[in-house]
Amino acid sequence: MKFKTPIPILAIAGKYHCEIIGDNSIAATGINEIHKVEIGDITFVDIEKYFQKSLNSSASIIILNKRVNCPPGKALLFCDQPFEVYNKIIKSFRPFEPLNQEISDRAIIHPSAIIEPNVMIAPNVKIGKYTYIQSNVIIHEHTFIGDHCVVNSGSVIGTDAFYFKRNGESFKKWRSGGRVIIEDRVDIGAACTISKGVSGDTIIGEGSKLDCQVHIGHGVIVGKNCLFAAQVGIGGKTVIEDNVTLYGQVGVAQSIRIGAKAIVLAKSGVSKTLEGGKTYFGAPAIEARQYYREMAAVRMLAKK
Repeated sequence: MKFKTPIPILAIAGKYHCEIIGDNSIAATGINEIHKVEIGDITFVDIEKYFQKSLNSSASIIILNKRVNCPPGKALLFCDQPFEVYNKIIKSFRPFEPLNQEISDRAIIHPSAIIEPNVMIAPNVKIGKYTYIQSNVIIHEHTFIGDHCVVNSGSVIGTDAFYFKRNGESFKKWRSGGRVIIEDRVDIGAACTISKGVSGDTIIGEGSKLDCQVHIGHGVIVGKNCLFAAQVGIGGKTVIEDNVTLYGQVGVAQSIRIGAKAIVLAKSGVSKTLEGGKTYFGAPAIEARQYYREMAAVRMLAKK
């Protein structure tokens, strides 16, 4: 998530009662989780084994709960509860706004777009030229839909990220401050769900096609011209490169990558990164040729 204007670290430290370690002249230009940070971003860490990863990241400001040496050119914000401070910053720049009308006055909809009855469109939504939104679709805040897209009935775009921090015996919900970006000429089937990022973007690339009942998790990046059949589910923060085909009921774990032009056959379970340009099958998914050879060998053993 990027801020409209840079925020001086002195202002952040004062508002959230943090101690500054390092460069107190830095200004934050955004806030993001560790896997998506860029120069100028704030991130947080509250588990010591991840300290070094955060300190070595592109983040300019790290919120943490232990006094450590600050790398050159960065600043640390020391406090007791880094997660709470991080979450409060997100909430202050993405305050919760419940839907209170079918189509918000603050949504930007191109005059050529077709919006059927019973569509709910939240504030800070933008819909492009010649896009067709069918009845009973819900489009939540900070969603951007490009030109010549189709969203079929019953789909929900911009749902909250399924992201919770364990708090003793229970879980604390993060404020989802990210966006959903759907590029041009994307088709989304009926009853699909696409979650916004926690603080970054969920992206569906140009020309991609989603069948009915597909779920895209928070912060997922889908490349261009991908094809997902019914009941595909993709875990949060996974990257799907261009021209990937996922057949029906494929499940993809979180935080992995599927290379360009890969094909994953129906009912497969993808638990680790897959190289592009190959066909995969099984759970866990392996190259289809290898899977078939192994199954043939098992059948031969059964005959002995």
